Amino acid sequence: MKIIVAGDYQEMSRIAANIIAEEIKKKPDLVLGLATGSTPLGTYRELVRMYKEGKLDFSRVITFNLDEYYGLSPDDKRSYHYYMYRNFFDHVNVRPENIHIPDGTARDVEEECLRYDEEIKKCGGIDLQLLGIGVNGHIGFNEPGDELLTATHLTDLAPDTLAANARFFGSIDEVPRKAITVGLGTIIQAKKILLLASGPEKAAIMAELLDDDAVSTRVPASFLLLHRDVTVVMDKDAAAKKR
Repeated sequence: MKIIVAGDYQEMSRIAANIIAEEIKKKPDLVLGLATGSTPLGTYRELVRMYKEGKLDFSRVITFNLDEYYGLSPDDKRSYHYYMYRNFFDHVNVRPENIHIPDGTARDVEEECLRYDEEIKKCGGIDLQLLGIGVNGHIGFNEPGDELLTATHLTDLAPDTLAANARFFGSIDEVPRKAITVGLGTIIQAKKILLLASGPEKAAIMAELLDDDAVSTRVPASFLLLHRDVTVVMDKDAAAKKR
């Protein structure tokens, strides 16, 4: 596991964007796994800047998002579908047919999950997976528990996750209680993984992840320790408690 500590959020975002850009240049038809939330926003801004400056071409890139709130339509401003278009897809040349996001309004959720996994397999799996990390150690919406599911599935969001995401809604009561998420098995099968962490609220979980060297379903991100090619980029606030 390669660990990079950046001076601040902006530097973290630039480093992450450069890593992604280099992978696209090496493989123009890169299969790119994407994350949402606050942490990757700066990375998306940097990638958009590179594209607008003519330094990066997304025309052959294939993307798969990690998750989507269950019950939110794509045009709901709080959905991850809306988030991705507003912050990234509307500003670069990823082809619409190459964009994949779980359908949070699917009537048959089990069928949607199977379909999503099949689409990833058809593309040969994820080449580079971008991840954030929750304060409770979740990646995607794979929440801590007695067991973790390997395939895409419908999951109940943990209280910590609901509280952390309440800022994107009017109140915690408005946060959807369920989400569709890519499973941990698919995540750790990615050829490369890029994990981002920023802010003092992530310091405790990053210290636990990087210092304890233990794998537990209680910290889903700890399974990244088993992967052979993980790069962690975090700002100094997120690294503050690391030994």
